[in-house]
Amino acid sequence: MSQAAPAASREAAPRGGLVRDFTASIVVFLVAMPLCMGIAIASGVPPEKGLVTGIIGGIVVGLLAGSPLQVSGPAAGLAVIVFEFVRDNGLAALGPVLLIAGLIQLVAGAMRLGGVFRAISPAVVHGMLAGIGALIVVGQFHILFDAKPQSNGLANLSMMPARVLGLSPFDWRASEMALLLGLVTIGSMIAWDKLKPRSLGLVPGALIGVVAATLLASAFALPVARITVPDSLAAAFAMPGGAFLDPLLAKPALLVSAVAIAFIASAETLLSAAAVDRMHNGVRTDYNKELRAQGVGNLLCGMVGALPMTGVIVRSSANVQAGATSRWSAVMHGVWILGFVALLPWLLREVPMAALGGVLVVTGWKLVSLKHVKHLFTNYGPLPAAIWAATFALVVTTDLLTGVLVGMGLSLIELLPHVKHLRLGVHRHEQEHATKVELNGAATFVGLTRLNAVLEDLPADRHVHLDLDRVKAIDHTTAESLREWLNRRRQQGHGVTVSGPEPILRAVPHAA
Repeated sequence: MSQAAPAASREAAPRGGLVRDFTASIVVFLVAMPLCMGIAIASGVPPEKGLVTGIIGGIVVGLLAGSPLQVSGPAAGLAVIVFEFVRDNGLAALGPVLLIAGLIQLVAGAMRLGGVFRAISPAVVHGMLAGIGALIVVGQFHILFDAKPQSNGLANLSMMPARVLGLSPFDWRASEMALLLGLVTIGSMIAWDKLKPRSLGLVPGALIGVVAATLLASAFALPVARITVPDSLAAAFAMPGGAFLDPLLAKPALLVSAVAIAFIASAETLLSAAAVDRMHNGVRTDYNKELRAQGVGNLLCGMVGALPMTGVIVRSSANVQAGATSRWSAVMHGVWILGFVALLPWLLREVPMAALGGVLVVTGWKLVSLKHVKHLFTNYGPLPAAIWAATFALVVTTDLLTGVLVGMGLSLIELLPHVKHLRLGVHRHEQEHATKVELNGAATFVGLTRLNAVLEDLPADRHVHLDLDRVKAIDHTTAESLREWLNRRRQQGHGVTVSGPEPILRAVPHAA
């Protein structure tokens, strides 16, 4: 059953929808502004580069997105890989690499590979995000002292004691004042999240923290580092010149970085889109269309020398919670960023660097969530938890790509007992009172793309019977995907029953 017609009707701005999109766009704008600048600084580039990515992610990708309520922009998940890339190759090399990454995403979307990224093991994805969060925390820890982060995660970690021991309560210099502002930011964010009144629930903690630190620094004229932005908006857009592709021509190995950025950005975007779908009952994500939109966005970001973008769950969840009804909320949030940068750059120059460091410390800490590995161990045993731990450890101690590739390699271990039954049969039968979906074989990530395509094409107005009687085994990636599908369908009030042998049903939470 095609979803095109209902999707179009639901996106056609219901009565009052534009008003709700307008108010939601302001909330998302307030969430996005400090994050755009903070992620740019964490990536080792000027803060205006993050703002340009936010503008493109809102206005351009917002219009093209396959997930209408998802909001795109610079993401913490790519900050580490961009920081290392710029450190080793220079900022000039980022543009052409990002252009190639965007083209890869465009081709992947055109080849309808969007569903493939959803078959990546949740253990790998959450281990990667936790590792990124840890790297952000230990890197931004040094920003809290008005100091530069070290070259890698282990160096940042080893220097943390020296930063603390270098403080003096009797000699307040820039580092002590910067740390005070960073702690004010962190404390304000934590306190706001716990104590905010219900009537102000949509006001983001990051905004409260940055405003508090900025007012304190301005009131006492504290001599701390502040962010720098160009006087002219045009200066933030570095248009390509004749030597634009020279870094790629001189160093073809940079193509590996382009593939890594495209892969990680696509995986984070589509996982975020799946999470957004669980938050609302409106238009479902067209994953291939979303992948193409991200490709256009990253291609443009490469052309103007900005940061790479992904769909971002923090901004997207704020968008849904604020009552957005269509893509116009994301588009308008990009317009607000554009207007703010064009008309009020002087205000941005009052923001202390340590305040943005504080925002990123909190953001990174939230990514280091142990509840995911606990969930994996409790429901699926030690192997997925070990995959999470290995991915996390390697991301922190080596690099992002190594951690992800090793994690994906370890995921293959789950296939070894089922090599003879890897082909998963997915059969749909229309019966008198229900639609029956029958699975046959080993339900692993190898066949997950096809399974997701069948499940998401099921009609909403018919009861569904998911028959797992002939499933010989199920891995944690497929079990998690089925759990999310079951939760979403039941939350929307659509009937579904699941049958199968007890061991298989136990592996799929909420199947009963």
